[in-house]
Amino acid sequence: MGKKIFVTYKYGDTDVYPLKDMWSEVLTDTMTRVRDYVTELETILHSTNDIYKGEKDDQPLNVQKTTIQTKLKDKIFDSSITIVMISPNMKNPFIVESDQWIPWEISYSLGEYQHNGRISKTNAMLAIVLPNRLGQYDYYIEQKTCCTEGCRYLKTENLFKIIKNNMFNEKKPINKTCTNNSIIYYGHPSYIYSVKWSDFIVKPNHYFNIALFINSNISDYDVTKRILQEIL
Repeated sequence: MGKKIFVTYKYGDTDVYPLKDMWSEVLTDTMTRVRDYVTELETILHSTNDIYKGEKDDQPLNVQKTTIQTKLKDKIFDSSITIVMISPNMKNPFIVESDQWIPWEISYSLGEYQHNGRISKTNAMLAIVLPNRLGQYDYYIEQKTCCTEGCRYLKTENLFKIIKNNMFNEKKPINKTCTNNSIIYYGHPSYIYSVKWSDFIVKPNHYFNIALFINSNISDYDVTKRILQEIL
């Protein structure tokens, strides 16, 4: 039985690398959206016998928010892994985070709820970072020369707070301080593991297994499950 996977993302963010350019080197006049990456992800999941539990691209959006929430709750409840697609414009700075879909879907994924006689467990989480329009990831992941072995720097300040708060939240992290006073972490210091799209598509099950391993050790993390209220 394949893994049941829910995906949360900013549907219309077009500041991402054109998928057709990536695969066929054929330029296209059609603007690539994050939703197009999700469609590609659906194909990948089908090939691994995993089950996509998110909404379909042709589902109507002109329905009440409470109706959408009810359907999403059912899908999230019946999943074990939630993927959050990190894209350059995933956040709307003019709307409080508690009124945006991604934080709500992550919060529900991390919660434990009773439904039809069943109790859900906190989902495993995986952040898949999409390349920006120039094919780069450095808006979020930057390779640096920390210590002698090097490291990757995650720009968590660009994320929704509920994602940021579940990064580097291991209770007893293994780390060391370099001579330039930068700190590098070993193992899995974050409950939400981050991976570049280009790495994920090569071996998706490897990264799903990382997320599931972290989830199996959830007591080692200070997991933030609720959206913090804020005022713009």
